[in-house]
Amino acid sequence: MPADVCERGGICRQRDRQQQDILAGAGLYCKNVNGNGTPNRKKEDKAMLDKKVKELINTQINKEFYSAYLYLDFADYYYDKGLDGFGNWYDVQAQEERDHAMLMRKYLQNNGETVTLDAVAKPDKTYEKLDDPLKFGLEHECYVTSLINAIYQAADAVHDYRTMQCFDWFVKEQGEEEKNAEDLIKKFELFGSDPKGLYALNQELLARVYTAPSLVL
Repeated sequence: MPADVCERGGICRQRDRQQQDILAGAGLYCKNVNGNGTPNRKKEDKAMLDKKVKELINTQINKEFYSAYLYLDFADYYYDKGLDGFGNWYDVQAQEERDHAMLMRKYLQNNGETVTLDAVAKPDKTYEKLDDPLKFGLEHECYVTSLINAIYQAADAVHDYRTMQCFDWFVKEQGEEEKNAEDLIKKFELFGSDPKGLYALNQELLARVYTAPSLVL
């Protein structure tokens, strides 16, 4: 019988395994797949993400909910001061932060991961001047940017291109968040010290409306 004809499949299976080993050594074949190309995992093993990447994203869900809490606290402060435009701006901002948390939650679920919801910390900021929340807001967004970057770096380290592609959106979003926070501070510095200017700025911020995120998972 010719060597390329399989007697009970033995010769061909042996040759296939040899070829797969060669390709795997060259990084061109994933040995952890079945013959049909699907992942060769045990039924109880549903995890698809690197452990560190998963933990960072899970933690970030909590951070995003905290961001929503913080911005609601800002909003309440401004409502108490009679600045409903500033309050509205941060109400919308809080909704966006909640959206971020829900998107990350959905991403983990889509990748076979179990989400752990921890307690959300209470905002602990105190405000002495009208622009204090604006400055705290920029500081917080810079902090969130560092957290998003850490997730991206962790995904890059394990060649998790799926997570990197998803978090491209969050990286861009953080650039916009920081700019918006900076612009608010600049506008307040220009108009906040004058009652008429402050009123006009408040009316401008009152016009902000919620827009659903462009990222769909």
